[in-house]
Amino acid sequence: MDSSDIFELIPIWAVFALALLLALASVELGYRWARRKQRRAAHEHEQEKEAPVGAMVGATLGLLAFLLAFTFGMAADEFHERKLALLDEASAIETAYLRAGTVTEPHRTEVRKLLREYVEERLQRVGGGATARPATVLLRALWRHTEAAVARDPGDITGLFEESVNDIITLKSEQLMVRERSRIPAEFWLMLHVIAAVALAAMGYHGGVAGTARSPVTAAVALTFALVMVLIADIDRPGEGWIEVPQDAMLDLRTALAEEAGG
Repeated sequence: MDSSDIFELIPIWAVFALALLLALASVELGYRWARRKQRRAAHEHEQEKEAPVGAMVGATLGLLAFLLAFTFGMAADEFHERKLALLDEASAIETAYLRAGTVTEPHRTEVRKLLREYVEERLQRVGGGATARPATVLLRALWRHTEAAVARDPGDITGLFEESVNDIITLKSEQLMVRERSRIPAEFWLMLHVIAAVALAAMGYHGGVAGTARSPVTAAVALTFALVMVLIADIDRPGEGWIEVPQDAMLDLRTALAEEAGG
């Protein structure tokens, strides 16, 4: 098990809880450290000034904000790639279904039946369910019928059908890549948490240097940070949280294929 697998063992809700705890603890530790240091320095009349600390804290928090925005951008790009892969796959399945009309029986009927079953399998897989035959079995059966149809009637038309089936197989691998294997690296997550802890501790330190009482705004900052972290994690881990690529294209395709088969 590699480091990314270890990170993905953490549930989405736990990501929120850990981020909130990290933020609150970091601010509190920074505040206490500053207050203790200021009390000691008061006896020597060498207390730290608020202005230079505030400037440095502002720069640190700015860096954290930039890193959060960059990480969110990575997750959003992955989400967009999953949407495009879904649209491409639905288009390829529909094209193969239509071109199956150019092959001879019994392959035409069997190919179209397999494609309808494959669409259902794709929808069930996203929803966490299962079908009688997994995608790999369906694609092998589809390819066997394709080989037999092309061998029986070689030519440009059946060649186009073969190309469509090949596109489906290729896009299945692409779907697996963008959905299951294109994730934000665990090392990136680790550094993000470390930088967040340092930046938030610096914010708490600034409050301690300024001599202010603990502000309820601290809880708002911690909550906001935790919500952003869980949002990024949710987008980055499809099938686990609340944010999922809409399956409208595949649902519309299922309806269209079912109507054609019924007609």
